[in-house]
Amino acid sequence: METASIVILMRIHVDAKKCQGHNRCYALAPELFDVDDYGNAVVIGDGSVPAELEDKARLALANCPEFAITISE
Repeated sequence: METASIVILMRIHVDAKKCQGHNRCYALAPELFDVDDYGNAVVIGDGSVPAELEDKARLALANCPEFAITISE
């Protein structure tokens, strides 16, 4: 019996020191980002990005005015 394995090729991270709470990432990719009690962005889960959400992760990265989001692939 074969088991299906999920390969995560992309991870996102938000640098809390850079985030100013513009929340463009949350508006563009609510499946990947949330907002903490101070209005700053946080990554949902461990930062793993499913293949079908990779474009949204890149869009969030491109729209962060503080360059607080990083992506590792």
